Amino acid sequence: MSIEARTAVVEHLGRQHQAMVALLGELVNIESGSYNKSGVDAVESRLRAWLEASGIRCEMFPNERFGGCMAARLPGDGGGNRPIVLMGHCDTVFPDGTVARRPFRIDGNRATGPGVADMKAGLVMNTFVLDALRRFGAPCPLTGLYTADEEIASPSSRPVIEAEARGARAVFNAEPGRPSGNLVSRRKGAAFIELEVTGRAAHSGAAHAQGVSAIEAMARKIQRLHKLTDYDLGTTVNVGLVQGGQSVNTVAPRATAGIDVRFPTLNIMEKILGEVREILNYTELPGSESRILREGNFLPLEQDEASRKLLDLYAGAAAGLGMEGVGGEATGGSADSGFTAALGTPTLCGTGPVGGNAHTDDEWCRIDTLVPRAQALALTILGAAAG
Repeated sequence: MSIEARTAVVEHLGRQHQAMVALLGELVNIESGSYNKSGVDAVESRLRAWLEASGIRCEMFPNERFGGCMAARLPGDGGGNRPIVLMGHCDTVFPDGTVARRPFRIDGNRATGPGVADMKAGLVMNTFVLDALRRFGAPCPLTGLYTADEEIASPSSRPVIEAEARGARAVFNAEPGRPSGNLVSRRKGAAFIELEVTGRAAHSGAAHAQGVSAIEAMARKIQRLHKLTDYDLGTTVNVGLVQGGQSVNTVAPRATAGIDVRFPTLNIMEKILGEVREILNYTELPGSESRILREGNFLPLEQDEASRKLLDLYAGAAAGLGMEGVGGEATGGSADSGFTAALGTPTLCGTGPVGGNAHTDDEWCRIDTLVPRAQALALTILGAAAG
């Protein structure tokens, strides 16, 4: 792409602040928790209408249980058949009713509302970057991938993500930029496990010896699980949810627990999950049984040489726009970028507008970073396509 066209892309995006904020407000005010299929589909429907009005073709991947996925496709003016993928998820962690309680608001350069940074601002940014490159010439095939259930480990979206990212030139995941302005170069992987332990009910006074307490068996497992945390190795195990029992005077016949396991690399993932499963499968008390009810997994985002070069390319583009010192940093949070990196596809995460306090009532996004982060991403795409 010529210098004139590159300049035109940057200048065009520089005029889109108000339009970007307006679209962001619309998306934030749509309830789209991961299990709200109609809400997630509504977010994608709004984005599809915007993209198709701009002349960008959208392919839908419907799902019966969760929201569907959507791929917005630009054929590109050259650069072969390997696409660059701009990725983002349409779901949030927030329950229905959150928008009514605290809708989209702007205070100075900060916007608030459920999912404003994680990651509806990233969806807006990707959408406007696709449109800008459509207007002035996409340097290679581009895919804007809008997914449905990242906040619950992408059970339905993962196959679509992997199919779109396999063999791609690069993937840019528009999770929120760090408060420092940095991108994310490393992420921990995660396993979310729901465990059930069953025992045998008995009257806790008249027949205590005849019972087998599922709560006691679960408590023993919890003690052992938490001992697996190793900060030096970068692994953590947290039992964050526990339920069980029938009544105070009954030996508990059933208990369940929600378990969060984090790990920094694929090799360590195999080690820690092996240790966790050994504990989960062990019979703590004769007569008790345990089984895994559900499991969801994120793969870690590890930085290889190709991804490091992608980060350097972004840092150079950002510096040229006056954003000095942009680099990469690690985070314990997981994301879909781990799936794409594990395929060997160069992946950069945290390219979205700057935000913070994700998953809380205090979540915020700096709307003054919508345009510059879009400009930096567009220039990085042009550089990656040329390389």
